[in-house]
Amino acid sequence: MKTLGIIPARFASTRFPGKPLIDIAGKSMIRRVYEQCVKASRLDKIVVATDDERIRDHVHLFGGIAVLTSPDHASGTDRCYEASQHFPDYDICINIQGDEPLIDPGQIDLISRCFDEPGVEIATLVKQITSQEELFNPNTPKVILNKKQEAIYFSRSAIPFMRGIAEEHWHTYHIYYKHIGVYAYRSARLSEITKLAVSSLEFTEGLEQLRWIEHGFKIKAAITDTESQAIDTSEDLEKVLRLLEPE
Repeated sequence: MKTLGIIPARFASTRFPGKPLIDIAGKSMIRRVYEQCVKASRLDKIVVATDDERIRDHVHLFGGIAVLTSPDHASGTDRCYEASQHFPDYDICINIQGDEPLIDPGQIDLISRCFDEPGVEIATLVKQITSQEELFNPNTPKVILNKKQEAIYFSRSAIPFMRGIAEEHWHTYHIYYKHIGVYAYRSARLSEITKLAVSSLEFTEGLEQLRWIEHGFKIKAAITDTESQAIDTSEDLEKVLRLLEPE
């Protein structure tokens, strides 16, 4: 089983234009993500999927692989699918966030191991929520799992509702999970889900993965203990720089 790691990287960003090329302690963000992926033991190839020649050329300069994709993709999943067409002999595609320069290679291996189980079509990562602030933050998608550790539903709301308990204590009475936005797909399933129309649940919550669930696809979840740190703002960048200080 051959596994392809794909890092979608757009140059345009409403909150942080040119984000993949920003300097983080002497290396670009996209280079740091790429080098973390190289450390994963279960990736057979890594490629950056970008809509911008500057990003493609930069990746080539540091010795990485990059392909140009359409600027019109609505999601990273669509960009991954186009990039995957350059590598048709790969069985699994892992969609790795291009704005997490400190991504843990162990998380990539963890999601890859989901496919050691027969029948898994799509996989993602979740992490236990440990604070009230996180639980009630609409920018932190929550997920409910069934007994097979498959996602039942994703929501920006705190789910499930806990009757008879004060909200500040919910996370101490029940295990709540947040979604970590790394996805993996069997190549055939990636082709199928990119052809699906936007669903009503996806439109309502603004969460792409609900489209897949609404159309009957199962999403296997692997539970990680590692916290992620995406860079969406200059404040996020400062946090990462502080974490890199001993480097």
